[in-house]
Amino acid sequence: MEKLETRIRNHDREIEKMCNFHYQGFVDSITELLKVRGEAQKLKNQVTDTNRKLQHEGKELVIAMEELKQCRLQQRNISATVDKLMLCLPVLEMYSKLRDQMKTKRHYPALKTLEHLEHTYLPQVSHYRFCKVMVDNIPKLREEIKDVSMSDLKDFLESIRKHSDKIGETAMKQAQQQRNLDNIILQQPRIGSKRKPKKDAYTIFDTEIGSTSPKSEQDSGILDVEDEEDDEEVPGAQDLVDFSPVYRCLHIYSVLGARETFENYYRKQRRKQARLVLQPPSNMHETLDGYRKYFNQIVGFFVVEDHILHTTQGLVNRAYIDELWEMALSKTIAALRTHSSYCSDPNLVLDLKNLIVLFADTLQVYGFPVNQLFDMLLEIRDQYSETLLKKWSGIFRNILDSDNYSPIPVTSEEIYKKVVGQFPFQDTELEKQPFPKKFPFSEFVPKVYNQIKEFIYACLKFSEDLHLSSTEVDDMIRKSTNLLLTRTLSSSLQNVIKRKNIGLTELVQIIINTTHLEKSCKYLEEFITNITNVLPETVHTTKLYGTTTFKDARHAAEEEIYTNLNQKIDQFLQLADYDWMTGDLGNKASDYLVDLIAFLRSTFAVFTHLPGKVAQTACMSACKHLATSLMQLLLEAEVRQLTLGALQQFNLDVRECEQFARSGPVPGFQEDTLQLAFIDLRQDEGH
Repeated sequence: MEKLETRIRNHDREIEKMCNFHYQGFVDSITELLKVRGEAQKLKNQVTDTNRKLQHEGKELVIAMEELKQCRLQQRNISATVDKLMLCLPVLEMYSKLRDQMKTKRHYPALKTLEHLEHTYLPQVSHYRFCKVMVDNIPKLREEIKDVSMSDLKDFLESIRKHSDKIGETAMKQAQQQRNLDNIILQQPRIGSKRKPKKDAYTIFDTEIGSTSPKSEQDSGILDVEDEEDDEEVPGAQDLVDFSPVYRCLHIYSVLGARETFENYYRKQRRKQARLVLQPPSNMHETLDGYRKYFNQIVGFFVVEDHILHTTQGLVNRAYIDELWEMALSKTIAALRTHSSYCSDPNLVLDLKNLIVLFADTLQVYGFPVNQLFDMLLEIRDQYSETLLKKWSGIFRNILDSDNYSPIPVTSEEIYKKVVGQFPFQDTELEKQPFPKKFPFSEFVPKVYNQIKEFIYACLKFSEDLHLSSTEVDDMIRKSTNLLLTRTLSSSLQNVIKRKNIGLTELVQIIINTTHLEKSCKYLEEFITNITNVLPETVHTTKLYGTTTFKDARHAAEEEIYTNLNQKIDQFLQLADYDWMTGDLGNKASDYLVDLIAFLRSTFAVFTHLPGKVAQTACMSACKHLATSLMQLLLEAEVRQLTLGALQQFNLDVRECEQFARSGPVPGFQEDTLQLAFIDLRQDEGH
């Protein structure tokens, strides 16, 4: 410690020495410093004043510089913003374009725009929040496009379902026009050298096959077409249908990888529509329009499907179309069998046949097999024949009921030629006779003959356009005509003959009429031959049974005459009032017998136009019945004994009968032949 203190004292002395040595300099420095302080204060005041002035003068400049700084900052921000906007603007424009396309229902272009937006534009600006929103919204937009396009497809399917009738009507009109054109060309082969080419079923719609883009940007579905006048060209089906919704939806689903889903949905919906189309209305059989609408809907359905088949790649295939057609064919045939069976009007059946032929021809143009439809028409042909027979049954009944059963009077050459023109009749003697004169037959002969020809024409009409050979047509007509003769006409004649109030005059006229109708059968054969061009000598040609029909009717009339005569004789005999115990000797025949003989004479006088054997048989039958009846009167159980007067009276009556027989009421009997009818009565009387 002592050393330390010593050392400190040493240092203090050194410091003191040093200070003493420099003290004068220190004093001088202080003096100088004091001088400098005053100057410094002046300088400070000057600087302060200068600074104040500078601050005052530079204040506006500072403000301007601050404003310039802010402007430069804004300029940099704007430039950066413009650069960023220029980068984002294509994205926004594409998005706006996408929205516009969706708004205008241009779904397929919208889907393409969405793809460009997703893969090209959005990756460049992916760090912005709005881009993330867009990216998150893309699946929703795709689903929206998918849903909207499906909605358009549903609208299209619904519209197609409602307008199938119009589409089918148009297609069938085109087929009818083509058939008419073909018929004109067949009738005028020279004029028809410049034949209008027939439209191919595949090009009936004016669209490209196998296109990969939508056909149109309009979703109109079915376009409105006003009804055309008959003499104007029928609009093509392509003028009625816009298939763009189908194409767009197919493309959209294909791009989205859901083509199979779309195909399954489309086919399922069309199958449902097919079942609805094939369900006929319950009252379809009442009018031809009911059948026409039914056929139009079916044709419209398959015209659409055929077009879809040939304008898309795999949306529908041939197997699918064939399956639908097989179902349609079976259901259509079943419906036609059911509803046509209710039809009793032959004109409606004929119109239906023509409609079915047009229906089949229309679908055949599109490549659908229609042989089963023509086979079914052969079934309807039998039904048509039955309806014709029913109709002609009424016609024959009216003709026979309205006939006066009197020979047709002719007062002029014009009337004579008219009758001969209606019925094949030749009689040289009648032609030579002066007017007025009479045909031997009544009016029902030419009427029945002409109605048979009308029936043949009606049968021929049904056979047209059935693709039958001449032999088949001839066979059909002959078989139907035979049914008309053997069943319908025969039944009508039999009903007339069996009527209770029919008289002998009518029966005689029926025999005469049927005789002439029988002779006309060969002309009916010729008539059928002329319209079918099939010779009667052809193998398997059916012969007409008209001869048998008229012979049977004539025989029935003859039997009815015999029966009628016998009944008349019985009525007269009921007036016989013999007094077997009388004592008076008479000198003349009984009044009832005189009246009976007078009746027989007048009756047999009418038989002059009958075939000889018929008149002779009727006369012989009447005489035999009269003799038998008189015999029964004589041999009655109540007659126990006879007086001479009674026998005398009965003898006078028998003589009257014999006198009648000898007078030859009907020519053609050998001498005394007719009297043999009374020989047994004479012998019994003698006993």
